[in-house]
Amino acid sequence: MLQLSEIWIYPVKSLAGIRLEKSRVTQRGLEYDRRWMLVDEKGVFVTQRKYPQLVLFQPKIDGGFMQISHKDATKGNVSFSLSQNNENQPIEVQVWEDSVSAIEVSEQVSSWFSEILGFNVRLVFMPDESLRKVDPDYAVAPDDMTSFSDGFPFLIIGQASLDDLNTRLQEKVRMERFRPNFVFSGGEAYEEEQWKEFRIGNLVFHGVKPCGRCIMTTVDAQKGNFSGKEPLSTLSTYRKKGNKVLFGQNVIAKQQGEVKVLERIRLC
Repeated sequence: MLQLSEIWIYPVKSLAGIRLEKSRVTQRGLEYDRRWMLVDEKGVFVTQRKYPQLVLFQPKIDGGFMQISHKDATKGNVSFSLSQNNENQPIEVQVWEDSVSAIEVSEQVSSWFSEILGFNVRLVFMPDESLRKVDPDYAVAPDDMTSFSDGFPFLIIGQASLDDLNTRLQEKVRMERFRPNFVFSGGEAYEEEQWKEFRIGNLVFHGVKPCGRCIMTTVDAQKGNFSGKEPLSTLSTYRKKGNKVLFGQNVIAKQQGEVKVLERIRLC
């Protein structure tokens, strides 16, 4: 039996994630997932690929507010409303090849991040009016969209896939290295990369493209630095297709609603 075992969101792109027992599925991803993002002075997105220390920032959602803390306790934390009803003017930001309209959360919040990181950044939010479509070559419907994710609104990985990878590594890695939204138990290793249509509970999802992995999988989430070449090096020995190293399946939702841990997953 295939069963949903973990649900994760990453409210701010490239920061640490939040594990949930249930979440609302929206057209552009799980609720709050990657609706915020740090950008540099040119408005270009900032990620762990260049700044692995971003993983040391930990978001928390509570009572209509998001609080972000840092593992260095001396830096304190910041808090801001999830409603984002501020009067800041939209700015154009860049995430990969896409130019997207976004709103700076506040100068105070941006300054807090800048002080810790040691260079100027702004924290921006993607409002509902800002629409970022997925790659049309993989879209299920013309209006399929995503948030500030790399390319698709959801990512699913089987626990069996990670277990198989760990049998090949000298030091085991945790699932957090791969930043999935959904983790499931049961089934065969890597079978999710073949899924075309499936249900989590009553909601239908489409698997559209195996996920190509990058240097972010080598970031040590506890230390905020690159830990070496693993697990990317080992994955490349048996999970490489063309110039991509694959692990996990990118997913688009056909329906909106709620998903919960322990719900059954069925292939359509």
